[in-house]
Amino acid sequence: MADPSSYRPKPGQIPDSPGVYKFRDQHGRVIYVGKAKSLRQRLSSYFQDLANLHQRIRTMVTTAASVEWTVVTTEVEALQLEYSWIKEYDPRFNVKYRDDKSYPSLAVTLNEEFPRVQVMRGPKRKGVRYFGPYAHAWAIRETVDLLLRVFPVRTCSAGVFKRSAQIGRPCLLGYIGKCSAPCVARVSAAEHRELAEEFCDFMAGRTGTYLRRLEQQMRDAAAAMEYERAARLRDDIEALKRAMEKNAVVLADATDADLIAVAEDELEAAVQIFHVRGGRVRGQRGWVTDRVEEVGTAELVEHALQQLYGEEQGEGVPKEVLVPALPEPCEPVQQWLTERRGSQVSLRIPQRGDKKDLMATVQRNAQQALALHKTRRASDLTTRSRALEEIAEALDLDSAPLRIECFDISHLQGDDVVASMVVFEDGLARKSEYRRFQIKGFAGQDDVRSMHEVVSRRFRRYLLEKQKTGEWVDGDGGSGATGAGGDAGGDAEAAGGPVDPDTGRPRKFAYPPQLVVVDGGQPQVAAAQRALEELGVEDVAVCGLAKRLEEVWLPGEDDPVILPRTSEGLYLLQRVRDEAHRFAIAYQRTKRSTSMRAGALDSVPGLGESRRQALLKHFGSLKRLRQATVEQICEVPGVGPRTAEAVLAALAGAAPAGPAVNTATGEIIEEEGTAGPVTVLMERGHD
Repeated sequence: MADPSSYRPKPGQIPDSPGVYKFRDQHGRVIYVGKAKSLRQRLSSYFQDLANLHQRIRTMVTTAASVEWTVVTTEVEALQLEYSWIKEYDPRFNVKYRDDKSYPSLAVTLNEEFPRVQVMRGPKRKGVRYFGPYAHAWAIRETVDLLLRVFPVRTCSAGVFKRSAQIGRPCLLGYIGKCSAPCVARVSAAEHRELAEEFCDFMAGRTGTYLRRLEQQMRDAAAAMEYERAARLRDDIEALKRAMEKNAVVLADATDADLIAVAEDELEAAVQIFHVRGGRVRGQRGWVTDRVEEVGTAELVEHALQQLYGEEQGEGVPKEVLVPALPEPCEPVQQWLTERRGSQVSLRIPQRGDKKDLMATVQRNAQQALALHKTRRASDLTTRSRALEEIAEALDLDSAPLRIECFDISHLQGDDVVASMVVFEDGLARKSEYRRFQIKGFAGQDDVRSMHEVVSRRFRRYLLEKQKTGEWVDGDGGSGATGAGGDAGGDAEAAGGPVDPDTGRPRKFAYPPQLVVVDGGQPQVAAAQRALEELGVEDVAVCGLAKRLEEVWLPGEDDPVILPRTSEGLYLLQRVRDEAHRFAIAYQRTKRSTSMRAGALDSVPGLGESRRQALLKHFGSLKRLRQATVEQICEVPGVGPRTAEAVLAALAGAAPAGPAVNTATGEIIEEEGTAGPVTVLMERGHD
């Protein structure tokens, strides 16, 4: 625990101007980012008697080891720089909103030649128009199904689109009139893009003009006695009206606004956002956060605005943002939103009428979300703290293991042996610091030897980082990383210590854990402990969690430690172990799919990707290519007699022992670009 007076700036050093400041810990990691209208006044408030500080602020200033600041011209610049640094450094003491679920959005890929309508989750992509987010994916699909009757935009994947273009036949949607079939040139690219833009206009709320135009076309068709066309237009109008009814009108037709409500208690806060476009609620989403810093409702709202609009531009920021409390001061935030939209944005608290009533609805949703979150999450501060304390007590550790690393070995019947390392800090997964390993020291299956290699490689890199900063040398005064050689790869190439001086981000393997968990029993634990002892690492505890009875094994002990089944500590160890197993299996599957894609033609010298594709396209399958003669193969452009002979020799050596079988249906599968039979393999993780 640091004394804030040890790094307090001298009187007169801090400027009395707007700026952004960063607190760093003893390792150089940024742990808090803040902005201030007056840096001198704000920073001085941190360096007072600890007894007068809020508990969370007291924890932050005693964890920090230094403070630095950047002066800016205006408060708007301070807001922008604060947002950028929070996104870059991910400080542990800042408010960090996390989605309580991954909300789907309706997306139109206008960045493609033939735009596609689809359901999307995750970060937004450039050139894609988004609508929502929606609470459920099925709500999007119902809306799209109704609108495709009027706006038959492409919804198929790239593979289906390409396949239809090759065979000259559209998919089922093209036959039933729910796709304009640009894949077979029923409409041009320009006509299809116009359909996609009309679809976007309708979803954006500009519905009245389009409906009136369709009604006029229906009347004109009836007057011209084109009754079938008039009936079709009538049905289109009904479909559009049904789609509109799914979003109830809550405000005036021209209203584009986002309503933000906050529900909070001493430890956590929940935020709910309703997106209103064209007077209708078009989307809803929610966030929750641990209140790790002392903030009020106004500051929570400001953080929510940064999170919501930090990556948005243009129409992504609405004309009006309604909030329960205005940030202080309000003008810089409003100016920042205006700059991101490109036109005036109103930021205010609704006082009366429909907007106030709708805000009350959003507030009720926020309160319900907070209550639900507390009942279903086991990651709140109290539970996590209890779990870490139980682990420390059971393993006889000096303090709670705030950083836990877990290793797991995975292979496929002895082939493609890989390992994973997952990191949990303060009881929560730190996915940005996960690592994957390929076993390089030997061939074959040996879980114990693999565990020794992986733990050795991880801590060699840690010691190399310490060596570069001068923090660690061995007893002879030499480098304690002797013998690491090139094992550290590129992870320790750059000098300057565990934190990159340019980005402020931690280097790979720069921080040691307090506890290493291995997936396995006594042999795996002994291997990990032996790896640490060989490297001279003495301040890291080791344990293993065996799947059979969920017993915890310690180095040198003949009997395991048994934690109660209801123990929060055991639950945390299980989550860490299961996450390592999942990460290892995912990596192993990636390697397996890569190796299985390699066919017999890949081994033919001088035969590149283009000519391999040309051969398969010419003959249609490997079976027909295997039956061809040298003269027939030479008919493919770019393939000569010597290459043709090499192709036949390679295919003869890889001839299948029998036909491939679809295990789900029992059908015989004719080869189409694969080089051998389908083999059913058992995927194993280490136990």
